[in-house]
Amino acid sequence: MTNVAVIDIGKTNAKLALVDTSTLAEIAVITRPNTVLAGPPWPHFDLDGHWAFLLDGLAAFHGDHEIGAISITTHGASGVLLDKHGDLAAPMLDYEHNGPDTVADHYDAIRPAFAETGSPRLAGGLNVGAQLHWMFQTDPELRDRTGMFLTYPQYWAFRLTGVAATDVSSLGCHTDLWDPYRRRFSDLVPKLGLEGKIAPPRSAADILGPVRAEIAQQTGLSPDTPVYCGIHDSNASLYPHILAREAPFSVVSTGTWVIVMSVGATPVKLDASRDTLINVNARGDPVPSARFMGGREFETVICGQFEPPTARDASRVLQDNVMLLPAVNPDTGPFQGRSAVWRNREPPLGSGERTVGASYYLALMTATCLDLIGHAGTIIVEGPFSRNAEYCQMLSAATAYPVLSAESATGTSHGAALLAHPNAAQNAFGSEARYVETSSDMRRYAHAWRQSV
Repeated sequence: MTNVAVIDIGKTNAKLALVDTSTLAEIAVITRPNTVLAGPPWPHFDLDGHWAFLLDGLAAFHGDHEIGAISITTHGASGVLLDKHGDLAAPMLDYEHNGPDTVADHYDAIRPAFAETGSPRLAGGLNVGAQLHWMFQTDPELRDRTGMFLTYPQYWAFRLTGVAATDVSSLGCHTDLWDPYRRRFSDLVPKLGLEGKIAPPRSAADILGPVRAEIAQQTGLSPDTPVYCGIHDSNASLYPHILAREAPFSVVSTGTWVIVMSVGATPVKLDASRDTLINVNARGDPVPSARFMGGREFETVICGQFEPPTARDASRVLQDNVMLLPAVNPDTGPFQGRSAVWRNREPPLGSGERTVGASYYLALMTATCLDLIGHAGTIIVEGPFSRNAEYCQMLSAATAYPVLSAESATGTSHGAALLAHPNAAQNAFGSEARYVETSSDMRRYAHAWRQSV
């Protein structure tokens, strides 16, 4: 097996990891803050700082362990404009900047319908098309200066290889630029004046080329070191499951956000108003998805006073029909605009019953998301919620499908490393707790919750 150096740029931190594909262990990791620079001309990311950090890290990793390949994963909602010489045409806008909102009405008039792109309308620059529209409005000469647009993982691949590309998973990350059903650019591209200026779409697992000679000389890397095209980070986490599991199944990624992605789902009409969307996986296939801010909601309900629940706590919640109804965060998820309320009684802060009620609420919100995207098959829960037995039990009861609580190496760096060695996917999965909940009390509770919302 080969040690794969993974460039892993998240919204909070930039990371370089060296992954041993024989075990999928990260044998070396370095990070730096992904600080947003204030400007001018707008808040932007420190790409030159990241580049110096990455080159130093590649040299150190290769000297200590030997690098056999390089792969890349980054956060979505991002891209880079290059001029005709391959240099930056403009700094890379921070997608959280609210500048695009100032011309939202004009952008809304030209953006494609949700039915075409599977891309919901989002605030700020979370739609890449909105970023580009605002940047071209703000700097009227920028469009003419632009020679090429690259999605973010491929910007780093371009600097390493000199080969320009985009990847379908990044184009499919609510950019408004991609039609995932027909696998082509959307009608927005000509409206933005970008026809012929977006780098060719490639598979995430394509080798774009070896590192440039000057990079090899600077870092000590072999001149033959292959650089893989790269992938959007959520799809990097999904990739090991696509390689190793048979459809249909769904992956529930938990953290601040709960992101639900279904592979082999029953076709349904998605409702953009309920925070559903289409992602595009590493193979270019549409992936119905839904989300809500579950981790943030749990923190809000618990208020820092977590109490591990007992079986008696769960029994009381079920018997008394103690329910938390949506939505704790009314700005996201399938029940936007509603206000949360406890039914029958509100368990006191710091009680095990409150933990159970919050866990059941999160499970039923997740089940709603799964229903909205046509889920079928086994449900794999990753992240912090995978260790919450009450959540997993209620999710199985509400969906009538098995739930696997995954102890696995399926983070973004591992998924990106598998682009280079897909046969190593079997190494991604450790022990998995299996929940098949048949409790009539739980199923009755889930039915009553659904009737209440």
